[in-house]
Amino acid sequence: MSIFSIADLREHPTESILARVPGTLALWRKRARERAEIAKLSARDARDLGIDPGVLAYEANKPFWRE
Repeated sequence: MSIFSIADLREHPTESILARVPGTLALWRKRARERAEIAKLSARDARDLGIDPGVLAYEANKPFWRE
């Protein structure tokens, strides 16, 4: 679940926008927490995980509303 769009409303016409708000807010909180944790990792931690440090920095700096 993410930001509401016209396509979403067409796919789920019976589901009101208000009914989807709690799920969207929970998803955004989860992303914000995960990105805060990613931001705490060092370049060495990233390499130990087999991930380019630049990829972690990119992911950590994305706004919570973006996938």
